[in-house]
Amino acid sequence: MKNFEYCNPTRLVFGKGQIAKLSELIPMHARVMVTFGGGSAKRNGVYDAVKKALQNHNFIEFWGIEPNPSIETLRKAIELGIDRRVDFLLAVGGGSVLDGTKLIAAALANPSIDPWQLVLRGRETNSIPFASVMTLPATGSEMNSGAVISRRETQEKRSFYSNYPQFSILDPTVTFTLPPHQLACGLTDIFVHVLEQYLTTPGQSRPMDRWAEGLMLTILEIAPKVLQNSRDYDLMSDYMLTATLALNDMIRMGVTQDWSTHMIGHELTALCGIAHGASLAIVMPGTMRILRKQKWEKLLQYAERVWGLEGGSEEERVEQAIRETEVFFEALGLATHLADAGIPETVIDTIADRFNEDEVLYGECRNVDGEVAREILRSRL
Repeated sequence: MKNFEYCNPTRLVFGKGQIAKLSELIPMHARVMVTFGGGSAKRNGVYDAVKKALQNHNFIEFWGIEPNPSIETLRKAIELGIDRRVDFLLAVGGGSVLDGTKLIAAALANPSIDPWQLVLRGRETNSIPFASVMTLPATGSEMNSGAVISRRETQEKRSFYSNYPQFSILDPTVTFTLPPHQLACGLTDIFVHVLEQYLTTPGQSRPMDRWAEGLMLTILEIAPKVLQNSRDYDLMSDYMLTATLALNDMIRMGVTQDWSTHMIGHELTALCGIAHGASLAIVMPGTMRILRKQKWEKLLQYAERVWGLEGGSEEERVEQAIRETEVFFEALGLATHLADAGIPETVIDTIADRFNEDEVLYGECRNVDGEVAREILRSRL
């Protein structure tokens, strides 16, 4: 294993009725801004629960943080926060709302710096405190320091790192009304999060491997049940907690990571508007095939331990494991090829050119540049 340090300061508050604890978790003297998405919080009862819990607090609301939060929208929230001297943020929604709130928190602590410049820096740990009520499990943003911010003007999507939420409330009952497509994208995002930390260098850590395999097996077991009955509390509890554990830094301790699939997927979202999870269902099988030589030993381990494939040649087992991954995404109702998602072939060169212009090198071997990204995407035609 590589040297590492681990500290995750986020307090998880899990279970039915836990939104009521906002009244004690947020300081009474705080000037709070509650950030929301497009309105689902009012339809599923979360808004009323939050308002009741904060009835004795001084708070304002900001609505309209969209999926793949844009800097254009976040600037409005930042202006409001500065004007009202906000010193505590509460994100109520899915990962996009929380991602956007992480940038707002950093921008309010650094009012002299343009918010997009903070994004381009990549990291800013000076921020005002923030927390979350998570309503759409997928990104793990409720227990990590990462965010992804878009810029509509230039069709960019950039990673940004700040601080961890002080606390996150996870009440599985708020997931009961999520539509099937959102659930499918969320399940895919969780699964690929684990793969990006697992399907890399062999022999690094038995605990990390087994933990990652356990999370993937959990998703494979619960995914069809989640789509059939999203009102089963225990089932949705497993779904919600797995999303958090997949990207709260725990399964990456001392091991290499990939993230090339995510970075290519971000470009597809920025350029074509496809949902993040749906983009991963297209890209991940391509990454596995194009980089199969460097991932060979882990692909064989993945084939045996996750898919139970033990017969046949190594080549057959690797190919079958990749195909099983595709079939899993397709069973969720997601496209696994560009054409099936209505994405034009011309986008491939655009993404490759962007990677080359930025001189990026992704993957555990730092070898995924524009040309490799082109290969991966061409394999998904």
